[in-house]
Amino acid sequence: MKLFNWAQGRVKNYNLLDLKLIALSGLCVGLIIANLVPSILDINVWWFVGVGVLATLRVYYVFFLRK
Repeated sequence: MKLFNWAQGRVKNYNLLDLKLIALSGLCVGLIIANLVPSILDINVWWFVGVGVLATLRVYYVFFLRK
């Protein structure tokens, strides 16, 4: 558990710019993977929408509902 406590302490130092840069780097990694494996692009777009919605549910829950 010390690793998780250390990581949480480090993440608290991030500001909005840092978080957006992390998101941009994740997007770039996703584009690189899609470029290297072109069969990924043949998947129906609604699967990506569904995964994106599921991935953001916890973020919205924590932001709006958790106290």
